[in-house]
Amino acid sequence: MHAKTLLAASLLAFAAHGANAQAVRTERNMSLELANQVASAAVAACAANGYAVAATVVDHAGSVRAVQRADNAGPHTLASSERKAFTSASAKSPTQAMMEGAQKNPGGANLVYLPGFLLLGGGVPIKVGNETIGAVGVGGAPGGHLDEQCAVAAIAKVQDLLK
Repeated sequence: MHAKTLLAASLLAFAAHGANAQAVRTERNMSLELANQVASAAVAACAANGYAVAATVVDHAGSVRAVQRADNAGPHTLASSERKAFTSASAKSPTQAMMEGAQKNPGGANLVYLPGFLLLGGGVPIKVGNETIGAVGVGGAPGGHLDEQCAVAAIAKVQDLLK
């Protein structure tokens, strides 16, 4: 009888250990150094085209890691870039594609009611393989598609670090 009790206790302990091991996750995230590099590269990419913008980089949870605002960028560019970055990181998708999808799908149009979401082009996820580790949002160019071009250029500049 004692052997059966000991066996049952051992099995329960093993099962509990397995459940605990599955409860803890390891996720990749963005360093401050990388976030600063992406923000700087986004502002520089837009400046090269004559656009004064703000760029915000968020981590995988949508928390701000870095912000840069070009000289002469409007005050609205800060909030715009942050919301685009948050939206992109949260949905793990470019905001330009989300905006276009919402325009075609009436159900998707309700995304504008989510707190912090901004369905304008300029937010692009930053990925390592298929895992989203953050996003960059750019605001201030004369069109979301141009903001997105600057964000894509910034990510391309640090692509070797995303491994």
